[in-house]
Amino acid sequence: MSSFNRRTFLTVPLALAACGFTPAYGPSGPAQGLQGRIRAADPTNKNGFDFVTAIEARFGRSKDPRYGLAYTISTQSVGVGYATDTTITRYNLKGRVDWSLTDRDSDSRIAGGTAENFTSWSATSATVAGQAAEEDAAERLMVILADQIAADILAASLKFPP
Repeated sequence: MSSFNRRTFLTVPLALAACGFTPAYGPSGPAQGLQGRIRAADPTNKNGFDFVTAIEARFGRSKDPRYGLAYTISTQSVGVGYATDTTITRYNLKGRVDWSLTDRDSDSRIAGGTAENFTSWSATSATVAGQAAEEDAAERLMVILADQIAADILAASLKFPP
C-alpha cells in the first residue's frame, strides 16, 4: 500500500504561490530579462569555447547585450587510481572558474565569484581512446561549471538594476 497522498502533493503549488514564489524565467520572473542579454568574453582555447557554448545554452546568444561576463578558467589533471605496477588508471580533472558579471552601461560589477568542480575519466592503453575520454571529461566539466555560474547569476538577478 502506498503512503502517497495526492491532496498533499496538490497543495505544494498553492503554498509556493502564497509565499511569493515566482519562476525565474516566468512572465514576471527576475531572470526574464537575462535571455540574450549576457555576452561572455571571447574564448581563447577549447575549454573557453565549451564554457561559452554552455553559458549561451542557458541564457541564449547575446542579441542586445546589457551584461558582460568575464571569466578565467583553470584546470588540473590529478591521477587518482593506480594499478599494482603504479600506472595511473583513473584521473580527476579539477576545474575552477573565477567570473565577474558587469553592467555594460555603468561598467559596474553586479555579480561574481568562483565555481569549482571536477570530473573523472578512466585511462586506457589506447592513446586515441584516452585522449577522447580526457576531452570528454573537460567538456563535461565546462558544462558543470557553466551550470553553477548560471545558477549563481539567476540567484543574483533579484538584485540587478532595472
